[in-house]
Amino acid sequence: MLTKISRLILKKKNKSKIVCLTAYSKNIAEEIDSYVDLILVGDSLGSVLYNFETTRKVNLSMMIEHSKSVRKGVKKSLMIVDMPFNTYNNKSQALKNCKKVMKETKCDGIKLEGGRKITEIIKYLIKFKIPVMGHIGITPQTVRGKFRYKGKTDLEIKNLLKDSKSLEEAGVFAIVLECIEKKVSKEITGSIKIPTIGIGSSKFCDGQILVTDDLLGLTDTKVKFVKRYTNLKSNVRNAVKKFKLDVKSGSYPSSKYSY
Repeated sequence: MLTKISRLILKKKNKSKIVCLTAYSKNIAEEIDSYVDLILVGDSLGSVLYNFETTRKVNLSMMIEHSKSVRKGVKKSLMIVDMPFNTYNNKSQALKNCKKVMKETKCDGIKLEGGRKITEIIKYLIKFKIPVMGHIGITPQTVRGKFRYKGKTDLEIKNLLKDSKSLEEAGVFAIVLECIEKKVSKEITGSIKIPTIGIGSSKFCDGQILVTDDLLGLTDTKVKFVKRYTNLKSNVRNAVKKFKLDVKSGSYPSSKYSY
């Protein structure tokens, strides 16, 4: 049985590009909500907000509290929450934690990293009416060492194709393809009936997602696939510099800004 989110996302396959961004707070969610189809409360908040070296340090409480904030700013978009590392190791643990996230954050679905190894868990969650988004390619929760794009070797290509098909058969409503070689991401997208959401995986995906803080120039990431559309860091510095000068000169607060 298709859920509401499944119907909304599936109908965009081959018809309209799906626009996705991350949010970790109400303020950002409010500003992007009108322009995107899907907002992801990603465990990327670990590096973006907490300066963690890996997403593996992000816990369930962090995800829930940030998702509650984001929910307050979402009116139009679908809101998806990343399930953090070590929260879906088996069926019972996954169901318990996903139910908790769905209930407390009022999100529209959750995202799990992995392919064939977690399909039975995904099937179990969907059986209990929990919409699931998949994620293959580079999976930050399990990657070891330096990140490198996937789809270089015949074995990698074979496994990626098998993983995408397996996730589709398990019932996910979409799959994030992270840092997958463009020919492979094109082949995956064309071989399955559910949408693919690319991040560093070429224009051939059905949609795209970026970390909003990267797009806004609030981080110093040098990842190849990130395009900065503005530089808010310089705007912040300029505003703070002007504030300092106003305070030092005594021009702030003037009578206009005083009771």
